[in-house]
Amino acid sequence: MRLRLNVILPEETVRLLDRAAARGNRSRLIDQAVRRYLRGRNLARLRKLLREGALQRAARDLDLAEEWFSLDEEAWRSGGR
Repeated sequence: MRLRLNVILPEETVRLLDRAAARGNRSRLIDQAVRRYLRGRNLARLRKLLREGALQRAARDLDLAEEWFSLDEEAWRSGGR
């Protein structure tokens, strides 16, 4: 379903829109631009959350890696027995 919106844009934005959109396809171009913009924002937010989570768990992850490294080394020394 499509809905009609009434928006006010700066004159320069309308000129750019008219140059970029095929005749009669302003709505399609605006739809695609909004979707791309929001997808980018969502990806940026996800990256931020992943980065924050990694930083919060860094000490725990390092401890686990060191613990497993010593177990792995022990297994190699004993020949896997």
